[in-house]
Amino acid sequence: MSSVGGDSMEAQYIRRHHRHEPRENQCTSALVRHVKAPVHLVWSLVRRFDQPQKYKPFVSRCIMKGDLGIGSLREVNVKSGLPATTSTERLELLDDDEHILGIRIVGGDHRLRNYSSIITVHPEVIDGRPGTLVIESFVVDVPDGNTKDETCYFVEALIRCNLKSLADVSERMAVQDRTEPINH
Repeated sequence: MSSVGGDSMEAQYIRRHHRHEPRENQCTSALVRHVKAPVHLVWSLVRRFDQPQKYKPFVSRCIMKGDLGIGSLREVNVKSGLPATTSTERLELLDDDEHILGIRIVGGDHRLRNYSSIITVHPEVIDGRPGTLVIESFVVDVPDGNTKDETCYFVEALIRCNLKSLADVSERMAVQDRTEPINH
């Protein structure tokens, strides 16, 4: 993970794709991960709204309701150890050209109310090879009894785990794919 500088590529992508308008009782943040795998491999995992368990370690299973179009719902079962067992999520945006996925949590037995996230993947070169810049941002209500900092810290920790797992899975796939270096 890295922090986002004002005029970096990360900051430009965040300004372009990750615009959240938090209300007074909400927190928002954006996290960045550099993945040593080409964008098509990373996107092939991220875009699978119907199979988040392929890289999200806290998801045990996913049941789809709909045809994978915008507005489709998924019922996600969460592994034990987290303060939840289910989450109902709606596909808000799926753009295969720009590599953008947006979801909104619409139900479940957890405290993430009015949660919405956007994840984007962008090609970059890492150590002379095709790599991917992944950015995930969110906005969520701050539950009663919690502070904005506590809420952001909790959600950021979950996203960091998901992004680390996404990097691990993608990088294993890239090694098997034997992606060639980019010649400059």
